[in-house]
Amino acid sequence: MLCTTRIFLRGGIIKTQNQLNGEIRDREIRVISSAGEMLGVMSPREALRLAEDESLDLVKISPNAVPPVCKIMDYGKYKFELAKKEKENRRNQKVVELKEVQLSMTIDVGDLNVKAKQARKFLEAGNKVKVSIRLRGRQMAHASLARDVMNNFAESLKDVCAVEKPINMEGRNLILILGPVKK
Repeated sequence: MLCTTRIFLRGGIIKTQNQLNGEIRDREIRVISSAGEMLGVMSPREALRLAEDESLDLVKISPNAVPPVCKIMDYGKYKFELAKKEKENRRNQKVVELKEVQLSMTIDVGDLNVKAKQARKFLEAGNKVKVSIRLRGRQMAHASLARDVMNNFAESLKDVCAVEKPINMEGRNLILILGPVKK
């Protein structure tokens, strides 16, 4: 972990920056060479001279240690490598969306099949599906019938989904969360 200072800009943007070269103001620092060897404890002035001899930068990597640890490295190359890793991590990240399918307590078999087919498409695309039934008026007294509809819906999709969150009553809504099956 590198030592960073935070700079607050207009609009609430925070810019982080590592302490390097002349910004290091500690009395003594522990220095690591560019090859990874421990050079020992010395003043920042001596360490900076060693870094300049190698045409590299002195970067504070552990500010909380006693004494703080600094490393001699090419800071521009280091920042480039960090940006490259971050970009690679973002590329490999898959965003899972939560799609919603709304049913009714009195849904017919044909309509239920159409909704199941749509939910199947969502699940095969790798998205989660939120199944909800809104109970109106006297339907609140017959919530068990709505639970049966949801169980039948989940049963028809059991080959492509797993129940992530079981049927739950939230206000007047019954909610079930289905996730795609891991392949």
